Amino acid sequence: MSDPVDVPIEDDSIRLGQFLKLANLIDSGSEAKMVIAEGLVRVNDEVELRRGRQLHAGDVVVLAGHKVRVTSG
Repeated sequence: MSDPVDVPIEDDSIRLGQFLKLANLIDSGSEAKMVIAEGLVRVNDEVELRRGRQLHAGDVVVLAGHKVRVTSG
């Protein structure tokens, strides 16, 4: 898999569901809920089932072959 794409966030942390939308990996909150509940999202190489998981700079999220990294904006 290729290197992750950096996606900057405004604050110190962001919830996983919000980040998926910010990174344009999904279109809506309901889609975030679905892909997370189905175990399709990995954070730092581990399946993450909590939509409210707090992400911080350096965390790497993978969904459907797309790899994005949280960076501080």
